[in-house]
Amino acid sequence: MFDDDRFITNNRLVSRYQLAKLHTFEAAARHRSFAQAADELCISPSAVSHQINKLEEELNFKLFHRFHRRIELTQDGENLFNVLKKSLAILNQEILEIKSQELTGTLTVYSRPSFAQGWLVPRLSEFTQKHPYITLNILTGNEIVNFNRHRIDLAIYYDDLNYDELNIYHLMQETIIPVCSPQYAQKYHLNEQIDNLKNCTLLHDNQAWGYDSNFDEWQTWQTQFNLNYDFFELPMMLFDRSDLAVTAAINHVGIAMGRKHIIEKFIASGELITPFKHMATTCKQRYYIVTATNQRNPKVKAFIKWIKENMI
Repeated sequence: MFDDDRFITNNRLVSRYQLAKLHTFEAAARHRSFAQAADELCISPSAVSHQINKLEEELNFKLFHRFHRRIELTQDGENLFNVLKKSLAILNQEILEIKSQELTGTLTVYSRPSFAQGWLVPRLSEFTQKHPYITLNILTGNEIVNFNRHRIDLAIYYDDLNYDELNIYHLMQETIIPVCSPQYAQKYHLNEQIDNLKNCTLLHDNQAWGYDSNFDEWQTWQTQFNLNYDFFELPMMLFDRSDLAVTAAINHVGIAMGRKHIIEKFIASGELITPFKHMATTCKQRYYIVTATNQRNPKVKAFIKWIKENMI
């Protein structure tokens, strides 16, 4: 039987007793200074010099050229330093992956387009700061996705449906209210003058919570306030996304049915106003996340936790 340490040393390979000396060498090589390495390692410069000398003796080649008040790596020292840097990078990456509990790789999120544009995407920088090793893949659409067919980790919907075979995480309710640009409100004398709505072009999401929602949002709002408009008799412009209707309203095209969580930043900036300020109503539809029942992906849990924290 061989004595492992004696066998390794005799064959000029690194033993476990040399790891501390390699740590000292890495600091000295990085700083190109025994004194600065000593400060970092909280030991004396003479201790650094002693460990480097001992390591050179054990390895049987020089690591540094010593000059008056400076040192330089030899070619062998430079080669060893490069190997150490690569090894430490691999080690650090492995430690990060262990500590992050597998919070690495791609997370595919499917979202309603208006929610992605108006709420989700503007806040994603905070998520990536918390989870820098998760690569987000954001997909949008108005379909109900099949988790068994599509490679989607979670979906964000906006409707009043339920799914017996899927996990559902409620996010928030939505409030709707008509919005337009200040110029449009002035042109059509809309401020608190509800009767003048009949002279306006209505902008709305024709797929608000289904492929053929028609005037459902406007109708929900009208019912709440006991109004009696025949919306099909009014000028209209249809979109398949609420944020597009809002963009049209910002550009003075008409008056849109705005969703609070999509329009709030435009109200704050003054690009949009609510001409009927006290006529907001809460929808029965809500935002929620759906995942497959067998979903135990830690990235999904991290995303759900983050998005819920941002809705408080």
